[in-house]
Amino acid sequence: MTITDTKPRGAARDRGGLADVGLSRRRFLIGSATALGGLSLGFHLPLIGSAAAAESGATAREVNAWVVIQPDETVVVRIARSEMGQGTLTGLAQLVAEELECDWANVTTEYPTPGQSVARDRVWGNFSTGGSRGVRESHDYMRQGGAAAREMLIAAAANAWGVPAGECAVAKGVITHGRSGRSTTYGKVATAAAQLTPPTDIPLKDPQDWTIAGQPLPRLDTADKLTGKQVYGTDVQLPGMLNAAIRACPYFGGKLESFDAAAVAKMPGVRHVVRVDDTAVAVVADTWWRAKTALDALPVVWDEGPNRALTSAAIADMLAEGLDAGEAFVGTQAGDARNTLAAHTGRTVSAVYAVPYQHHATMEPMNATALYTPEKCEVWVPTQNGEASLAAAAEAAELPVERCEVYKLHLGGGFGRRGFQDYVQQAVRIARQVPGTPVKLIWSREEDMLHGVYHPTTQCKLTGALDDDGNLAALHMRISGQSILASVRPEGMQGGMDPVVFQGLVLDNPEGSFAYDVEHLLIDHAMRNPAVPPGFWRGVNLNQNAIYVECFMDELAHAAGVDPLAFRRRLMANHPKHLAVLDAVAERVGWDSAPPPGVHRGLAQIMGFASYVAAAAEVSVTDGRLRIHRIVAATDPGHVVNPAQVERQVEGSFVYGLSAGLYGECVVDGGRMVQENFDTYQVMLMADMPAVETVIVPSGGFWGGVGEPTIAVAMPAVLNAIFAATGKRIRTLPLKQHDLS
Repeated sequence: MTITDTKPRGAARDRGGLADVGLSRRRFLIGSATALGGLSLGFHLPLIGSAAAAESGATAREVNAWVVIQPDETVVVRIARSEMGQGTLTGLAQLVAEELECDWANVTTEYPTPGQSVARDRVWGNFSTGGSRGVRESHDYMRQGGAAAREMLIAAAANAWGVPAGECAVAKGVITHGRSGRSTTYGKVATAAAQLTPPTDIPLKDPQDWTIAGQPLPRLDTADKLTGKQVYGTDVQLPGMLNAAIRACPYFGGKLESFDAAAVAKMPGVRHVVRVDDTAVAVVADTWWRAKTALDALPVVWDEGPNRALTSAAIADMLAEGLDAGEAFVGTQAGDARNTLAAHTGRTVSAVYAVPYQHHATMEPMNATALYTPEKCEVWVPTQNGEASLAAAAEAAELPVERCEVYKLHLGGGFGRRGFQDYVQQAVRIARQVPGTPVKLIWSREEDMLHGVYHPTTQCKLTGALDDDGNLAALHMRISGQSILASVRPEGMQGGMDPVVFQGLVLDNPEGSFAYDVEHLLIDHAMRNPAVPPGFWRGVNLNQNAIYVECFMDELAHAAGVDPLAFRRRLMANHPKHLAVLDAVAERVGWDSAPPPGVHRGLAQIMGFASYVAAAAEVSVTDGRLRIHRIVAATDPGHVVNPAQVERQVEGSFVYGLSAGLYGECVVDGGRMVQENFDTYQVMLMADMPAVETVIVPSGGFWGGVGEPTIAVAMPAVLNAIFAATGKRIRTLPLKQHDLS
């Protein structure tokens, strides 16, 4: 069946993916069309000195791969991870500067290119930025890079003076020799330092001795953003550049059948009308608005594909069937939950929760600028993984990686979406049809909304048994829903099971451990994969898992007649770090004292991305209208590099989590998404935002994430407070669907 459409309703879903970070240079392109947003492989990162730098044509003042010292004492810290508002560039620069002992006022940052990294045996390591891993997976080798550069710079000064390096000291980039009174600066010895062999096995500072790291320093990128100097992808300008607008089949699994290029070929500014791939058509013009205007007028015929009848209701029925299906993948098990529940003669509590599809809704829509010639392909792009973008560009250009390059730009929001490389491949495919001319592709907001990789919809059935003393004797948690890994990275599956589904629900897991001791426990997953493409969405599965567990814990506490905090404490005696953040928010919010008149409280806690988090919310409901007055958050990420940035990330994560819980919902109807813009996919307004207080309780000994974990506890804390206010349990989201009066 086909349908003719003359309105722009979508963009191509030719989803590329993140390159496997463990791949060698030779195998770099293999599997580049698959996507992954949250997992990575370990590897050794050698420090590169002058020999490798000379071979690669690097600057003489590159002390090592991470530190460049300019004659004016500017310290450039090279960082492979992407900056999308989370503060990773500033945090990693602080860690390098700490070990380098330079003057923080002289520090700036730059992105190395993934092409340079491949040419230098991937010296900068993992370019992927997701899963709250930017600092926690880079800190060790970047600190080593700073420490090695410090020792090389001191050694260069000592050699010039003919004294032992051990007699020299450094502070704020000034090297001194106490016995002779001589001093010099990093900028004066950087060239000589670059000639030295990098040292190994340098002890790193104890965090207790930090003076730059651990401090609430202003972000390095704030000034450029405030003055408009910061260049984003949509700002890119190149000589002779053209602009492209794209439209793809809006139906999941559908294709582009035909289009009438002649109908718009003579419109103002139009230069080309091109087929991008099997799903999309693009108009190339002198300005983007002229390209979009012509695209709006372009007659297009779509092949709707096999999913034209798909609806959210049908997907919900599919998931509901999975709640009681006989077969499921077991993620967590202790004792015999099934038989204990079946034989239980005391109180049994059961509930079904559900969350809808969500869209990433980044402020900056997908975009990339590509310049193609038969000899080389270059791409300027906001990406969460420069290496994956390089692989995607090389694949689309049909050129070796060595003849391609990617120039990373700051992201106007990522949230997992820009780990997928469909927009990069589209830009290159369009540019191939206009060789020698740079082409900037920008998705419209409608394209962006219709062709996402969506946070999956899931349902969860929970059944718990309380003994005669009100203690939790058994718990069965059945999740029914889509697997992200099955779609974007099948090689990450474990015997057919998606381990990411169980974020925060696995016993003794360093990434996200279940906080409650239940003698008879079963958590399993009935996999149901509809045709809607899934993707990693900020916080991934931890978000709904926290809602399911923490709201149900409140239900159990209410059934047992026990205070929700006390009920949790009974089950958390063997989980002191979980309990510490929960107690921290309870103390700060004043749990044991009466709230203001009309105000009610709710709690939630979970562990995810290797961090322990909790929240306590205060809300009121007047004439059915919810007001969230205050949320207190506590986080234990092990170590804190910039406490001010941690606070900002907690606040930002609450915006994201509450937007989804209060308003966010992508509805499937007729084989496509209904929502096309912010008029139908609402996000929080300033007036909705509660006061946020952050309690940071780093316990040391590990490195956890910051940007994602606290998303998960915002909404369950609010939902539990709503129950305290109204006596109503909200088990399906978004909240806008419910009457609270």
